[in-house]
Amino acid sequence: MFEKDRVRKLLSENYPILSILIGIILVSLSVGPFQNGDTQWEYQAAIGVIKWGRPYLAGWGNNIINQPPVGFFIEAFFFKIVGSSINTDVTLMTFFGLGSTVLVYKIGKQLYSKSTGLFAAALFALTPWEFVLSRSFLIDAQCLFLSLLCLFTGLMAIRKGSFKLFMVTGVIFAAAFLTKFFAVYILIPLLLFYVYYRPKNLKRTFSWFGAFFLPALLFTFYWYQVILQQGILFNQSDLVIRNSNSPYFFFVFNFLVNYGVGWFFIDAAILSLVVCLIYRKFHNLLAFDLICLATVLSIVSVNTFLGAILNLNAPYLNAIKYDYQALPFFSLLAASLVGKCISFFDSLKSREKLSKLLFFFVALGGLGLVAAAIFFNIYYTHQLSTVGYLLFRVATGKDVGYSLTNPNPISEHSLLMNIQYLGFAVVLSGLVWAGRNRLYDYFNTSKHELLHFLSDLFKPMRRWIEEKNALARAR
Repeated sequence: MFEKDRVRKLLSENYPILSILIGIILVSLSVGPFQNGDTQWEYQAAIGVIKWGRPYLAGWGNNIINQPPVGFFIEAFFFKIVGSSINTDVTLMTFFGLGSTVLVYKIGKQLYSKSTGLFAAALFALTPWEFVLSRSFLIDAQCLFLSLLCLFTGLMAIRKGSFKLFMVTGVIFAAAFLTKFFAVYILIPLLLFYVYYRPKNLKRTFSWFGAFFLPALLFTFYWYQVILQQGILFNQSDLVIRNSNSPYFFFVFNFLVNYGVGWFFIDAAILSLVVCLIYRKFHNLLAFDLICLATVLSIVSVNTFLGAILNLNAPYLNAIKYDYQALPFFSLLAASLVGKCISFFDSLKSREKLSKLLFFFVALGGLGLVAAAIFFNIYYTHQLSTVGYLLFRVATGKDVGYSLTNPNPISEHSLLMNIQYLGFAVVLSGLVWAGRNRLYDYFNTSKHELLHFLSDLFKPMRRWIEEKNALARAR
């Protein structure tokens, strides 16, 4: 009996995050896999590891791929277990996407609260951006998972003051960096969190980061100088080939608004930051919000510099990949609005009438923005599962951008579509379950508070009308 109660309690407490993972798995069955030249290229590199022990590109002159090797060795190991097929082996990327969802939840819970972690995981996992890259045979999903794992273990090491755990974090960073160089972006929040948490002992800082960077430096040197006998930037066409057309300066913003996350998502992140800046009670969260913002702005700025200022072709067309490391921090910033709105609701009883109404509508509007962001992403993900060709345009009206094909778009009345609807419902059920008690309390409390406030607001008007009627009767 005791064990049953314990299991029931454990499932009840963890149902929200489990429902997100189960729901995303169900939705993933109906989305993609997406393909293009990059997916074929990286698939052949993984096959090259099996054949020759290195990521050679069979059919492309047997040249070695101009990407770090770890992702392809992981894929080759997966091929050895389940067999090689680009359509079925995209499941590996889906697993990495699920792992990233769990890590977003864990990081959000560690920095903010359980509710923030949960909504950050939901926002992250439901974005079309995440679905496309976790349902494509690309190393980006692996890189993001390892980057977030590096940040999570790094946070634990910094908070506990554990030098050994920070060394482990360095090994994880080496794996992420040698999966894709975009992992370097995770150093931004990691360094900022270190400055925020640790005492500023210069000698200790040098020893910690020396141990952190050592694995990455050694493994990078071994792969590029000893094995390949080439520099780390060999054959990096991304940093050479220029765009033949005049670039649109706001191409990253265009991607974020129209394809990546949407206006509601961005508005939720902005409102969350504004509330934190204005309201003193949230100043303990301000550092975390600013770290997330600094990470997002750094990644977006680098992509804009490479694509619009230097006019490089790959960064300009591939914002979906170049800015992917920013998505978890966008999600954390937007989701932190939920906890702030809950705090606003909790403080209503102690507020004056006008202040109470202002806080009520700000909190209601904030929760509405987060809900709208979730439902917008659900709708857009549903739409992209039904089309055979995707084009993420760099600017509205221009048929230029990153494109993928979907060989298996689903129809409206198919079994997979019903499974997709079930998956979305399961995700939403977890969010509702997590807030069931608060929703009930807030509905009753807010209803009575609002009626009472409106009654007080119109009391002078009612008294004036009654006096006018009394004077009219007296005449």
